[in-house]
Amino acid sequence: MQRVARGDETAVSELYDRFGGLVFRGARQLLPSDAEAEDAVQEVFLRLWRTADRFDPNRAKLVTWVMLLTRRHVIDRIRRAAVRPKTTEMTVLNEGFRGANDSRAASAERNVQLQKCLATLPEMQRAVIERAYLQGFTLREVSIQLDIPLGTVKSALSRGLARLRSNASEDLPDWAAS
Repeated sequence: MQRVARGDETAVSELYDRFGGLVFRGARQLLPSDAEAEDAVQEVFLRLWRTADRFDPNRAKLVTWVMLLTRRHVIDRIRRAAVRPKTTEMTVLNEGFRGANDSRAASAERNVQLQKCLATLPEMQRAVIERAYLQGFTLREVSIQLDIPLGTVKSALSRGLARLRSNASEDLPDWAAS
């Protein structure tokens, strides 16, 4: 790991040869497909490359450290996937939201109404809601992007949604207020 920390590509290759299969098997146990597990392996080894200087052989064996990083990365990946809506889910939601005979003009009008409601929110609440709901970021990612504590993000989200609900009950149709 000291050689990896110095940027020795041969050391990274040796690390991959030694632990690549083990990392793949660990990732594959938790992820639904070989392709996702392969992506996770690449990301884990990239993380190992970036954090090689943090490895302390006095605290853990190398295999333990590699597998701990693998487990943490895979769990983070699963959590991110669970929070972000899938494209097919969004399509079904939008079709149900619009209705079968809904026109683009009606959809555009609803979007305008939503933007008006969002504009009434304080800046932080609006930014958190837009990033979490409209852009699909996790609350932790929003916290990092806005450089504010996670608890503050959660509070802003909660207050913003409550405010939107109260505004929506006045300005939007019933389906948007729930």
